[in-house]
Amino acid sequence: MTLDRFVGIKYREDREKVGKLTGILRELGVGCARRIEERVDLQFDALRSLRKKLGDDETFLKLVVANSIVSYQLSGKGEDWWWEFSRWFSKGLRGRGIVEAYTLFLPNSRTNRRLTAGKLRRLEKLEPLLGELTLRDLRAYYFDGMIRLREDLAMTLGSSKSAKTVVFAVKMFGYAGRIAFGEFVPYPMGVEIPADVRINAYTKHITNEPPVNFWNRIAEETGVPPLHIDSILWPVLGGKGEVVERLRKYCGEKAEKVLELRDL
Repeated sequence: MTLDRFVGIKYREDREKVGKLTGILRELGVGCARRIEERVDLQFDALRSLRKKLGDDETFLKLVVANSIVSYQLSGKGEDWWWEFSRWFSKGLRGRGIVEAYTLFLPNSRTNRRLTAGKLRRLEKLEPLLGELTLRDLRAYYFDGMIRLREDLAMTLGSSKSAKTVVFAVKMFGYAGRIAFGEFVPYPMGVEIPADVRINAYTKHITNEPPVNFWNRIAEETGVPPLHIDSILWPVLGGKGEVVERLRKYCGEKAEKVLELRDL
């Protein structure tokens, strides 16, 4: 239970919009979210390409976590950033550590060249944790420890457990785990939605409740975990035109149901 609920704070919300939102999310469910993630999201394609070229699942999984932690204040679209990452690291670390590799990568990036020094400091904090992990450890995180991964990342970085890049790292690690281990594991209900600028703006059209709290509640009511809700909302909240085309191509009738969320 959140503190807000414990002390009985009442937030304004548009009940009609909330009703429509929960109805659509229940109808779409985790199955539709998975299809969007694996067939529509260009970031998933970038990871699949990287894993194929690397041929090293341990390095692949660690790189995805590291890249997630510095995926903020981008100078380009997220999809383009993840493809740039995929191409850069397609030949692996080339004998370098992660921090050393990013010291070369970030200053030359087209899509993530802001706040480079701060991002490298985050990687310096993260590198010892990643260095200790074996493929067996990473497999355990994927199959029954995504909440534990969130907690370990938050502790290592000195961030809150709901920090945007921490929960986003869990989401992208989930993508990478599916690709590396060949099995789908739904995201845990207890990992929060990444509350970025688009999610925050969208939420304000529905309620003045803090976005993380609101989407946790919607997740409980619909049975769709917050990270999967994030995937359903992603095509609605802008981005590349190609995304809507892929949504219609791969999701059929459900694509129009997803796009109804734009009108809330």
